[in-house]
Amino acid sequence: MSRVTLRQLYFVRSGFALAWAVLLFLTGADLNPVSIALLVLYPLFDVGAAIVDLRVNGSSPTLWANVAVSTLTAAGLAVAVTSGIPAVLGVWGAWAIAAGAIQLAVGLGRRALGGQWPMIISGGQSVLVGGTFLLQLGAENPMLTTLSGYALLGGVYFLISAFRLKRS
Repeated sequence: MSRVTLRQLYFVRSGFALAWAVLLFLTGADLNPVSIALLVLYPLFDVGAAIVDLRVNGSSPTLWANVAVSTLTAAGLAVAVTSGIPAVLGVWGAWAIAAGAIQLAVGLGRRALGGQWPMIISGGQSVLVGGTFLLQLGAENPMLTTLSGYALLGGVYFLISAFRLKRS
C-alpha cells in the first residue's frame, strides 16, 4: 500500500470537503441549481476517490462497497431533491451511516499504516451523525446547511490523517 499516495489522496479529499462545505453553506439555504449540483457532486467525488484508492492500493471489498453505496446515493439525491430538503436529509443520513461504517472498516484495516485513528473516529462519528440527519426528517425547518458541518468535520479528519501519515 502506498502511504505517499494515500496521503496525497487524503489532502485532496480534505480540500474538496472543506471547499464543498463553504460553498454549500453559502448557497444551501434552499434547493437551487447550485446546491443541487453540490449535493449530487459530493458522493460522486467519493466514488472517484474510492476508485483512485482501489487503483493504487489494490482491490478491497469495502472500497467496492463504498463505490456502490456512493453511486446509489448520488442517484438517490438526484431524485430526492425533487421532494424537498427532508428527503435529501434522509438520503444523506442513510449514506452517512453506510459510508461511515465502510470508512470505519477501511481505517481499522489500515491501522498498521499509521495515521488511521482520525479515519476510524470519523467513520464512527459519521454513523452517529447520519442517524441525526434521519431524526431531522420530522423537523419543522430542516436545513441543508447542516450538511456543511458534516463535510467540514470530515475534511478536518482527512487533513489530520494526511499529516499523521507523513509522521508514521
